[in-house]
Amino acid sequence: MVFEENFSVAPMMEWTDRHCRYFHRLLSNSAVLYTEMISADALIFGPRHNLLVFNNEELPCVLQLGGNDPKKLALAAQYGQDYGYSKINLNIGCPSNRVQSGAFGACLMKDPKLVAECVKTIQNNCQIPITIKCRIGVDDMHTVQGLDNFVDEVSEAGVKLFVIHARKALLNGLSPKQNREIPPLDYNRVGLLKKRRPDLKIIINGGIQSIKEGQDLVKKFALDGFMIGREVYKNPYILSSLDRIVFNSEVKTKSRYKVAMEMADYIDNFMKKDEGNVHSVTRHILGLYNSLPGAKEWRRVLSENARFSKNGDILRFATDNIEDFIHSKSLILA
Repeated sequence: MVFEENFSVAPMMEWTDRHCRYFHRLLSNSAVLYTEMISADALIFGPRHNLLVFNNEELPCVLQLGGNDPKKLALAAQYGQDYGYSKINLNIGCPSNRVQSGAFGACLMKDPKLVAECVKTIQNNCQIPITIKCRIGVDDMHTVQGLDNFVDEVSEAGVKLFVIHARKALLNGLSPKQNREIPPLDYNRVGLLKKRRPDLKIIINGGIQSIKEGQDLVKKFALDGFMIGREVYKNPYILSSLDRIVFNSEVKTKSRYKVAMEMADYIDNFMKKDEGNVHSVTRHILGLYNSLPGAKEWRRVLSENARFSKNGDILRFATDNIEDFIHSKSLILA
C-alpha cells in the first residue's frame, strides 16, 4: 500500500494501542497511525497475537519495532507484515532506561552501521517499506556531522523516509519525560537535513502544538510532513479538522457526540469478545471534550465507573449528560 505521511500520530508507549488508534481513526480518515514501540524479543518470545492484533479500520498503520539484532528484527518485521501492517518503523529515538539497557532506541544513533545492517536484513525478509524515527543526535554527538553521517549510512541501506524528533536525547541524567522537555528543540536542524538531502522524505516531530504549527514548519523548511504526539492525545479533537485542512478532503467533520457514540458501539463489540475491560478503551478518549463546559465531570464519570461497566452504556450516559449541559449553557448565554 502506497501512502504519504503528510501527517501522522506519534507512537507513544502505553498510549497508542489499538483502542486509541481506532478512536483516532474515527476523527481522521487520512492520518497515518503508529503502534507503540514493540521490542523484537516481545514479538518472538511473548504473546505475539495480543501485541500485533489490530482493527482494519486503523490502516494505514505503521508497526514500530525496537531492537538491535538484525535477524530478530527481520523476523519481527515479517510477523508484522503477515498481520497486515502498512510499514515497519525502527525506533532509534527512545531514551528510556529499559531501552538503553537493551542497547537499542536512541543509543543506536551512535552505531549507524548496525542500523544499516538491521535495515538490509529486514528488507531481505519483507516487502513493505522500512522507515526510521530518530533524534537530531544523542549525548555529545555533533548535531551536524553526527546526524548527517547517520542518515547517509542508513539511507544508503535503502531507507527513504526519516521521522526526526528535533531534540537531542541525553541518555545520562535525564528521564524519558525530561528528554521530551529539557533538550531544546532545533527545527532548523531538521530543515538543514532536508535541504542537504532533498531526495529523502523528512517528517518533523517534537513539541508541535497544533495542526497549523505543523503546517507552518513543513512550509518553512520544505519538509514532507509532520507528526504530533502528546498534544493529539491530550486534545484529540484537533484531528477532526485534519482531513479538511491538510488533505483537502470534503468529508464532513464528525461531532464529538457522534465520535463518542461510535466508540460506545466499539466498546459493545469489544466486550462481547471478553478481551478486556471498558476502562482500557475509555482511558484514551478522556480528552474528547477538553475545554468545553462539563468536561471535568465527563472525565470523572468515566474514570470512576468504566472499570465496573460491561458495555458502552457508561459512555453513552456520560456523553448525553455533557451534551445536555453544553446545550443548557448555550441557551443561558443566548
